[in-house]
Amino acid sequence: MNTEAGALAINRERLQQRIEALAQIGKIGETGVCRLALSPEDRAGVELVKRWMEEAGLTTRIDHFGNLIGRLEGRQPDAPVLMIGSHIDSQPYGGRFDGTIGVLGGLETVQTMIENGFQPERPIEVVAFCDEEGCRFQKGLFGSRGILGQVEAEELERTDKNGISRRQALIDFGCDPERLADSVYPAGAIGAYLELHIEQGPVLDQAGQPVGIVTGISGPLWWTVEFAGFAGHAGSVPMSMRRDALVGAAKVIAALNKIASQDPNAPTVGTVGHLEVFPDSRNIIPERVRFSIDLRDIDLDRRNRREAELREVIEQTAVECGLAYTITEDTNSEPRYCAEWIKAVMREESKRMGLTTPELMSGPFHDALALSYACEYGMIFVRCKDGISHNPQEYASPEDIALGTELLYRTALRMAALR
Repeated sequence: MNTEAGALAINRERLQQRIEALAQIGKIGETGVCRLALSPEDRAGVELVKRWMEEAGLTTRIDHFGNLIGRLEGRQPDAPVLMIGSHIDSQPYGGRFDGTIGVLGGLETVQTMIENGFQPERPIEVVAFCDEEGCRFQKGLFGSRGILGQVEAEELERTDKNGISRRQALIDFGCDPERLADSVYPAGAIGAYLELHIEQGPVLDQAGQPVGIVTGISGPLWWTVEFAGFAGHAGSVPMSMRRDALVGAAKVIAALNKIASQDPNAPTVGTVGHLEVFPDSRNIIPERVRFSIDLRDIDLDRRNRREAELREVIEQTAVECGLAYTITEDTNSEPRYCAEWIKAVMREESKRMGLTTPELMSGPFHDALALSYACEYGMIFVRCKDGISHNPQEYASPEDIALGTELLYRTALRMAALR
């Protein structure tokens, strides 16, 4: 097995061919992808990756959360699993690399082990987690939270824009929502987790480095806020008498931008990316508005202060505009940090590869965030051009992806032994 600097053990051409083939499923425009979770396109993608896993020599299954799992048995089959994963579902206006390189890079890692006659001490599982993105049902990390028993019953009743519930989508996908408990891993069954992902930010690109080591993931806070006012004719109700829910939402959206921007040196970010207006007519005053809030920071105390400011704005706005409101918390996690020993392995292997690997926090969350509550984890970032992601212009070069996958492979080789 050649591990000299500059030589790759993984098959770069095979990896790139698979990335390009998967990108054809749900393709939009020249370079974009729309492969929503639990959609027919998602199922087609899962079936393709499943076939590749089986051709590589893995045993496969699709669990009741919609996760695709490929397993390489270890010498000690009952030992805690080394899990390598990410996702292949996409945003509605997404790119080819987000999540995908982690699943296919994980497959390439294990296939290379098999081709080199390496059998790990512990089992290794490569997982394509279902619905990491959360854009269809407005709550993400479904599959990775699912295997840890962290999915609540109400999540199955969430509906998409077409009124299809997650429960029905799971059934249509071939899963049984009544048997979710069968797919939950026992405590201690997962020994460690690795994830390869594009950075989705500009740090590596600006540094001119192809690969980075992740130190942790910012803590996301997701809300759904609803304002309720009163509908009326847009041409006859005086401005002073209106209870316009959209005006209230607009005030909060503007305030969120100001709150998140108040310290230009802090990595706090705030976003409203989803908005529903009822009755949604140009000549009716909006009676009800539902909108998402996404607030993130690597500093939990600072995020908590920003949250308190935002709650105060929502309360004041409701009073000023004569509105009722509700805040539903969809996701709430503190920042989660990568294991020091895994980062040390990555540093050593990067040095052997002749790489300079910056270390950086992740603003976006990943399936690793969910897994961090069950086991120690590590992440590798691959440079993406101009930091663009969740956009068809998202791009990572074959050379950079290959280097990231090689680092994943070398790290996994060392972690395949029991600690």
